[in-house]
Amino acid sequence: MSKRDYYEILGVSKSASADEIKKAYRQKAIQFHPDKNPGDKKAEENFKEAAEAYEVLSDANKRQRYDQFGHAGVGGASGGGYGGGNMNMDDIFSHFGDIFGGHFGGGGGFSGFGGSQRGGQRVRKGSDLRVKVKLSLAEIATGVEKKIKVKKYVMCSHCNATGAAHGSDSVTCSTCHGSGRVTRVQQTILGQMQTASECPTCGGEGKIVKDKCPHCSGEGIVREEEIITINIPAGVAEGMQLSMSGKGNAARRGGVNGDLLVLVEEEPHPELIRDENDLIYNLLLPMPTAILGGAVEVPTVDGKVKVTINPGTQPGKVLRLRGKGLPSVNHYGTGDLLINIGVYIPENLNKEEKSVIEKLAKSDNIAPNSSAKRDFFSRVRNMFE
Repeated sequence: MSKRDYYEILGVSKSASADEIKKAYRQKAIQFHPDKNPGDKKAEENFKEAAEAYEVLSDANKRQRYDQFGHAGVGGASGGGYGGGNMNMDDIFSHFGDIFGGHFGGGGGFSGFGGSQRGGQRVRKGSDLRVKVKLSLAEIATGVEKKIKVKKYVMCSHCNATGAAHGSDSVTCSTCHGSGRVTRVQQTILGQMQTASECPTCGGEGKIVKDKCPHCSGEGIVREEEIITINIPAGVAEGMQLSMSGKGNAARRGGVNGDLLVLVEEEPHPELIRDENDLIYNLLLPMPTAILGGAVEVPTVDGKVKVTINPGTQPGKVLRLRGKGLPSVNHYGTGDLLINIGVYIPENLNKEEKSVIEKLAKSDNIAPNSSAKRDFFSRVRNMFE
């Protein structure tokens, strides 16, 4: 199933400002908020879809890649959704909870779904990981599955990411009383100002571990190697970044995993030059083949093909093999292979070869009353003298 356009989801134009995008997302999020639509699966999907669109369009870099490459420019490496498409509700509120202001309890929390914000405290998110993947033109032409080994933080299996030693309990933080946030009231010339911030005692978690897990030192995460499979779509380009949601570092003592960002590097081809979706091959013909015609082999991304050279082919002519280029990453068709014709002029000729060329240059059959051809053969004669 193809994904809807992000601008269409939020109901804004492609020239919309950051403020317009934020306002549009807030309206959609409030419209489809789970508290407002309890038990409505369609509303839940619309809520997640709007969050996905906002995650991309609110980020200048992601928005630029999306405008240039479409959905594949901001995701697709995992074979699933992009960005917010794989978010659960905690993930969405940890990212954009401030968007909702005073609606639905002020803190972005909600009821009716199995993943609330754990009493109002902030949901932690692990850091993102960035890797580079080198691809050949052949891999880019068809898409490819890559397996990479990364060192990352994963959930500690000994304490189940709680950070507590076996048999040890966590106690409610006495500073924030389990909320994870502390409120301060300051007196200003404008009156009393109230601010809320993360609790410095428990780090926003609302609980404090009594005895720390010896395997993770109470962090709830450990560093391990993991093999990750990346499904890279056909048609990607140098510098494109794909995103795998939830494949980054685990968060301390539970929370939402970060993302894995995959930067595409394109290996240069020994014979072909890429120009967006087209490929270019510079073919150097021997003079007899250019004059008399013949068949030659040229490389493509999936092997060599034979090309017919017509008699009298001129230097600078471009032959086009349709559909022999690279596919569009947005599935808008396939590029072509462009063959630039050059003719090899030998630098050294023996006496017999030079005589043949001179006779050819004087032939009226070769250059009948054509100033362009006379100039061409004059240049050829001067090269041999």
